[in-house]
Amino acid sequence: MAEHVAIIGSGPAGWTAAIYAARASLKPILFEGAVTEENRLQGTMPLGQLALTTEVENYPGFPAGDLSGFLASSLSEEHRWLVDMHQKEGCSGPELMHLMRQQATNFGTRVVTDDIVEVDFDAHPFRLRSLGGQEVEAHSVIISTGARANYLGLDSEERFKNNGVSACAVCDGALPRFRDKPLVVVGGGDSAVEEADYLSKFGSTVYLVHRRDALRASKIMAQRAEDNPKIDIQWNSVLEEILGSDEAGVTGVRLKSTVDDSTRELEATGAFMAIGHTPNTLFLNGKLAMTEKKYLKWTVPFRTNTSVEGVFAAGDVADDYYRQAVTAAGSGCMAALDAERWLAAKGL
Repeated sequence: MAEHVAIIGSGPAGWTAAIYAARASLKPILFEGAVTEENRLQGTMPLGQLALTTEVENYPGFPAGDLSGFLASSLSEEHRWLVDMHQKEGCSGPELMHLMRQQATNFGTRVVTDDIVEVDFDAHPFRLRSLGGQEVEAHSVIISTGARANYLGLDSEERFKNNGVSACAVCDGALPRFRDKPLVVVGGGDSAVEEADYLSKFGSTVYLVHRRDALRASKIMAQRAEDNPKIDIQWNSVLEEILGSDEAGVTGVRLKSTVDDSTRELEATGAFMAIGHTPNTLFLNGKLAMTEKKYLKWTVPFRTNTSVEGVFAAGDVADDYYRQAVTAAGSGCMAALDAERWLAAKGL
């Protein structure tokens, strides 16, 4: 028997879609991803990108404070280990994601800890196959697999993630460790300039590291970087190493010249990677219309419809602009409502 709705992905968009679909009595099944070494290395483990972050200061409804009691009363016994790890300073990424997961399962969402590796949208009901070999038929599908931040691949990046290394200035830039301190942004496109400009509100100096002698950013954005007195562009340079300690986190970076191979060190408490994101759409094998950057296209204005009727997309997998937890959650709500109304119109 075909499922009413299958949800692929377990970030804010996926769990929000599950909450709305479950409350609408659609009995959703959600594939949250597999726990594999490959997923760990590329940052695509269950619970999405937020599970890889520390403090979450900008998600509405979670101001700074001690959430120990709330976590203890809200989470299942299986996940109460989070209470012992709680920092009593607001909500962390893993805590927020486990709370969303709990809320979805409370309403009856069935969770499968596996990846979907193959889809068939040519016939209805749609067919999905998981990494473990499970095959599921579904009348509607919501894809919320997100997008992963690109990193340089340095061992020091991995070492200092969430301890000074970030790929989201809007998410992390206002944290105390970055305020009135020198910061580094790696990249040369519009996103890198936007990150540097945003961080200049908090850091004492923002070093924008670019491997060439001209930014790839649009002219107006490049001019903005050059006109900002707090942005110091490090031309013809690449990030060779992030410096620091386990106790202090990031304390500096070592740059290497692309002109003469010389190196130099800069003091910094944060290193922000702004070299793009990769949407998690490879498993779709081109079955849905995508942008040049391989993000899913919304084919109906202000709706989450994709190029296949009955398949919807939510969150960062269809958003290369905002990439925030709250916007992902909002589109997850939209996708569930779109799916519910589409199923009703079809009499399913």
